[in-house]
Amino acid sequence: MKLTMLGTGNALVTECYNTCFVLSEDNRHFMVDGGGGNTVLRQLKRAGLDWMQMREIFVTHKHLDHLMGIVWMMRMICQHMNQGTYSGEANIYGHHEVIALLDELAHRLLRKKETRFIGRRLHLIAVEDGETRSINGWAVTFFDIQSTKAKQFGFSVKLDGGKTLTCCGDEPYNACERPYAEGCTWLLHEAFCLHGQAEEFRPYEKHHSTVKDAAELAQQLGVHNLVLYHTEDKTIQNRKEWYLAEGRTYFSGNLFVPDDLETLEL
Repeated sequence: MKLTMLGTGNALVTECYNTCFVLSEDNRHFMVDGGGGNTVLRQLKRAGLDWMQMREIFVTHKHLDHLMGIVWMMRMICQHMNQGTYSGEANIYGHHEVIALLDELAHRLLRKKETRFIGRRLHLIAVEDGETRSINGWAVTFFDIQSTKAKQFGFSVKLDGGKTLTCCGDEPYNACERPYAEGCTWLLHEAFCLHGQAEEFRPYEKHHSTVKDAAELAQQLGVHNLVLYHTEDKTIQNRKEWYLAEGRTYFSGNLFVPDDLETLEL
């Protein structure tokens, strides 16, 4: 399996795209979030991924920088279904609030000849906290991260060889996530900025972490591989170098600070 980062930035970035990614194995794909607009289509193309093959999609929460790209995906899917150029079905997962919002937005923004496919071939599927579903043959468990901003779900997926990948969404780890994060093979966690930049970027006011915070957490949880994303973009030219240097001071496992369109082998 491989992880392709379509975007790695926070909500207001302009030097990279908002955080979203795709897990892939052979011709099976699991897309997570869509960023803030139709740039997601460009990012998929630049990553060598066919948007039509994104048949399994998960939306973590309703913030614009995660949700609106999915509305564009829905438009593309329904439009091509209507034109007869999209075969088969597609599934979009999320908690009840996200699914209800996507359904409402689609029916308000898309044409009736397109929205007629929602529920028939494009399935909007509400998932519960702790629910496990088989997606592309992978056991994916969704969980509520207990956000105090907007209701948000993360997920954990079983990989081959007993490995696990856990995504904490775009907020700091919460103790309720311990059953999914502790000892996991791969942990995907946000890191808004360097610890020394906290006064400038004020991550805690936004319910976010610094690189140091995320690295210390991963060390405490016994994580093997840590992937940091959802960052500021003011230091984009030096982000990888600087974040790796700070993170490695506090985390002894393998640390990754990917750029947009970078792919990691899991």
